[in-house]
Amino acid sequence: MTIKIDQHTFSRRAALATAGALGVLGAAAAAGTGAAAAPAAKAPKPTLAFRPDGKFKVVQFNDTQDDEQTDRRTIELMDRTLDAEKPDFVVINGDVINGGCDTELDVKQALNHVVRPMESRQIPWAVTFGNHDEDSAAKTGMSETRMLEFLQSYEFNVNGDTTDGVTGTSNSLLLVQSSRSKDPAFGLWLIDTGRYAPDGINGQDFEGYPDWDWVRMDQVTWYRNLSIAAEQKYGRKIPSLMWGHIALHEHRNMWFASIDSRTEADHQRAVKKHNIVGERNEDECPGPFNSGLFNAFLERGDVRGYFVGHDHVNTYVGNYYGIELGYGPGTGFGAYGLPGADRNRLRGARVFELDENHAGIYKSTRLVFAKDFGIDLTANDQPITPLPLDPAQL
Repeated sequence: MTIKIDQHTFSRRAALATAGALGVLGAAAAAGTGAAAAPAAKAPKPTLAFRPDGKFKVVQFNDTQDDEQTDRRTIELMDRTLDAEKPDFVVINGDVINGGCDTELDVKQALNHVVRPMESRQIPWAVTFGNHDEDSAAKTGMSETRMLEFLQSYEFNVNGDTTDGVTGTSNSLLLVQSSRSKDPAFGLWLIDTGRYAPDGINGQDFEGYPDWDWVRMDQVTWYRNLSIAAEQKYGRKIPSLMWGHIALHEHRNMWFASIDSRTEADHQRAVKKHNIVGERNEDECPGPFNSGLFNAFLERGDVRGYFVGHDHVNTYVGNYYGIELGYGPGTGFGAYGLPGADRNRLRGARVFELDENHAGIYKSTRLVFAKDFGIDLTANDQPITPLPLDPAQL
């Protein structure tokens, strides 16, 4: 694959080397409780581009979360969404697979099933990693590092390489070139929100606290430094969106317009205050600590929205002090959903419309659901026979 950048053509791998190996950023303690001073960040060049009419569309799939016998309806939903929306970029935002794989081949087949819809249509795509992607690593040997290497072997994958000294796998900034110049008009951030909290920190365990992971301070430093570097290189802040798997504490704060009180009256006040739309069918599941990432967004002023998954049956979005916080619904029919016969009612995807002719460029977001395409919503499992891989990937 080649990616056209004004009058020059760069290979996908060379572009990724620029976008992924950013020469950035500081180191943090293993527990992620502090970060060292970071060296200067190097802003990447654009690796994607707006259409000639100034438009660009992103589709977010979330929690495809299955083993090598992927539910056929997951793939049907992805196929139907891509054919209807014709996006310019796709992100599978964490929990790409689950822990049900028993071998390396199983993992590769599970991944292959959910990236083929983009590959077959020649749509650039990337993943973030979630808490479940490494669940089978002990028996399969497929760590996130090895999964990333496998995913980068696909022609249309645009994941950046993992940055040395920064927590997480393939934290990336993808810049989208303007239709009017060589410079980027928009940025797409991908951040690894981790897996599970450690057993303890400083002799204290996490009993009674959420046991999910959180964005570590070195990652916040990575975002902040790279944001500054991009502003310095291109002479302005680059408006952008960010995707990560696990919600922030601010998602819950926004839903109730409160930190301590969580009543229906609080939520009704929040609907008006934060312009919330969508459903909340389970508690948000952030980690035990507030990472400070949202505060960095406020300080830098470039990220227009942060979108997550993880909580499969939440679909809401709202405006929290000028920054959209939202969910993409669970895409995978093999993962948990709503109770009983409603299990698959909210299987879907989130769509983002960007337009250089619109103030701020980020124009809108909306949801599409399997029910919109007439896909079978029966509350059962419909596994497929694993598809063969390209011999070069075995």
